[in-house]
Amino acid sequence: MMFILLNCILKLSFMKLRQSIVFGVICALFIIVTCRFAILQSKTQLADYLRNIKIMQDIAVLITIETVICLAFCFTSLSEIFGRKIKRKLRFLYLYPGLLIFPVLFYVLTQLIFLFPGIDFDTVSYAFAGSVLIGLPGMSYLMNYLLPERELRLEVYFLVSIFICITGLISTVNGVVVYAPTSEPLNYKAIGYSFIFFVIIFITGYLWNNIKWQIRKKQLNKIIKK
Repeated sequence: MMFILLNCILKLSFMKLRQSIVFGVICALFIIVTCRFAILQSKTQLADYLRNIKIMQDIAVLITIETVICLAFCFTSLSEIFGRKIKRKLRFLYLYPGLLIFPVLFYVLTQLIFLFPGIDFDTVSYAFAGSVLIGLPGMSYLMNYLLPERELRLEVYFLVSIFICITGLISTVNGVVVYAPTSEPLNYKAIGYSFIFFVIIFITGYLWNNIKWQIRKKQLNKIIKK
């Protein structure tokens, strides 16, 4: 959840400040609206949700989809850095801050309600909403200040997205093995064939690469002579 929050802040750092503020307002309103539902939750109920294999598998799917969108933004933004024109249908990637932040905010809200049982629920929710309203745009601006190079922030965003995908898949399977491994003797013949196939493919690619560059070199020399 911490890395999902960090990923959201990194994505907001690629947006304009007013866009970050708008998203902060949306998150704050989400906290206020879901407060009445959050106070109905219990610690045991949330713990049961987290132990439910079916729910965890669904969350793993959502994390994977979210990661695909994040990686698509990384490659699209990298193409733009290299001067390629971005298609209009891919522009939404620049305005997509991430949806996994909303269940994270809801979970944090429930934990804050459990942590401060003597304080009015509305007070807790409004205080949390205010901190999110100020914190998300502020932290995105701070991230932009600490990492002013867009390429470096894009690299960090890419790595964090990959980390979220891997840890999300590992932590949500809950120890369930879908395909049990079978015990078989070591097949040296298959390993040898695989190694030979790899060597052949490697040598073929190496020779093809050299031939291709030699052809391009000759073409460039002809152009220079003309």
